[in-house]
Amino acid sequence: MKSTAVKILGLALMAAAAASIGWTADPARIVVMNPQGIKPEIRKIPMAARPASLDGKTVYIVDTKYPNTKPFVEELHAALKAKYPATTWVLKDKFGGYMDDDPNLWKEVKAKAAGAIVLVGH
Repeated sequence: MKSTAVKILGLALMAAAAASIGWTADPARIVVMNPQGIKPEIRKIPMAARPASLDGKTVYIVDTKYPNTKPFVEELHAALKAKYPATTWVLKDKFGGYMDDDPNLWKEVKAKAAGAIVLVGH
């Protein structure tokens, strides 16, 4: 208890000494910035129109190679092929890791597929 009182008294004396010799901050020189910055406006993008049926269409299943998801991707591919036999299901691995871009794959999907399922992990 005494040590806390001594510390508070010492800080008060130091502040008084600093003020008496001119170590106080000039109010005109202090600039406070918001560390959050200015948040950009949220741009809403509507979902793509859904087809009435997947019959006769091609759908890509893109594995982004998130760690330990390959068994799930293969099981999903098999299940969808069995449930929707009139749909062509194309299983593709994305180039690089799940954080890397693959513009060639996205160009292929846009050109050949009616839709895509892109798996990004758990």
